Amino acid sequence: MNKLCRELGIEYPIFAFSHCRDVVAAVSRAGGMGVLGIVAMSPEEIDMELRWLEANSGGRPYGVDIVAPVRTADRDAGLKDAEGMRDRLEAMISKEHRDYAEDLMRRYEVPPLPESNGHQDWTTAGFTAAGGEEQIDVVLNHDHGLLVSALGPPPAWLVDRAHERGTKVGALVGKPHQASRNVELGVDVVICQSYEAAAHTGEIGGMVLIPDVVDAAGDVPVLAAGGIGSGRQMAAAMSLGAQGVWTGSIWLTCREAPAEPHEVERLLGMTSTDTVRSTSQTGKPNRQIRTAWTEAWDDPASPGALPMPLQYMLYAEYTARAKRAGVQELVGGPIGQVVSRMTRVQSARDIVFGMVEEYLETLQRMSAQLDALTEG
Repeated sequence: MNKLCRELGIEYPIFAFSHCRDVVAAVSRAGGMGVLGIVAMSPEEIDMELRWLEANSGGRPYGVDIVAPVRTADRDAGLKDAEGMRDRLEAMISKEHRDYAEDLMRRYEVPPLPESNGHQDWTTAGFTAAGGEEQIDVVLNHDHGLLVSALGPPPAWLVDRAHERGTKVGALVGKPHQASRNVELGVDVVICQSYEAAAHTGEIGGMVLIPDVVDAAGDVPVLAAGGIGSGRQMAAAMSLGAQGVWTGSIWLTCREAPAEPHEVERLLGMTSTDTVRSTSQTGKPNRQIRTAWTEAWDDPASPGALPMPLQYMLYAEYTARAKRAGVQELVGGPIGQVVSRMTRVQSARDIVFGMVEEYLETLQRMSAQLDALTEG
C-alpha cells in the first residue's frame, strides 16, 4: 500500500473505470477503486446509481468520472439552458452530414428506428456545458473518494466545491503541459492517458508519456492509463514513476459487465490492430473498435466530423439503428489496444487479484535480476 492508497482508503492502486455500477462496486469491494462513468445519465439516474453504490460497495470508496469539455457546440453558440437543448443541437447538424450518414445506412440496408425509439435528451448531456453542470451538481451531493474530469481540465469552482466536501479531484491528461495546468488548478491526482488507451486520447505512447507527466506533476501523484490490463504492465507503469494504474477496457469482458454474449465473444477475438483512433464517434480523437462507420467518417470523401456533441448525436442515433437491425459491421464503441490481451471472462475480483499477484511476481523477478547483476 502506497501513500495514495492510504489517502484514498484503498488496498491496491488499481482504478477501474466503467459505466456499469456492478463492475464499480465489485472492484471497490476487492480493494481497488471502481470509478463510475456518468456521461450519458440524467441527474435522476446519477442520484439512483450513486445511492446504489453507497449501499453495495461494502463500505469501500468509489469514484465518479465526469466530462467537462472546454469547447462544445452549445457553448460556442451561447446556449445555456439544458431544457430543449437536444432540439436546438439537432438543428445544428448540417444536411450534408445527415445525408452522408443516411447513405451509409442505405448501403448496409439499415432501416430507420420506429418513432417510439427516439433518444432521450440526456444521451448527450455530459458533452454539453449546461447538461454537464447539472450532472455535476448531483454528483457533489454524494460522498465518494474521487471525482475525475475525463475531458478537459475541471473548472476551478468544481475543484473548490469538491475539496470543501473532502473529495479528491483527478483529471485525465495526454500531454505534460496539461498535467502542469491541472496541478495549478489544485487537482489532487493526474491520470496520464496514453495513445494506446480507449476513448479520448492524445498522440503520445505510454513509455514516453508516463515519465514526462510524472516529472511535470511534481509532488502530485500520477496514475498511468492506456494499454494496462495485467500485473506486468502495472509494474512497468509504476517503475516509470506512476503511483497507480487507471484501467478501463479490461472490465468490458468481466463477469459483472452487462455486455451480451456475442459482444463479449467479439472482444475476446480482437487484436490491437482492430482498434482505431478516430473522431467519428464524438468529434474528438477517440480510440474505438474499427468499423464501417469509422472507415466512412475517416475517409477523405466524408464531410468531416462535427464538433462535440453533434457528432456523438449522429453516432448514437445511427448506431442504435444498426444494433436494432443486427448490422454489426457498423456497431463499435470505445476500446483500447489492450483488447489483444483480453482472452477470457473472469470476475472483477479475480482480475484485481490476478493483477496484484502478477505485479508482485514481476517485482520479485526484477529483484532477482538486480541481485544477479550486483553479484556479477
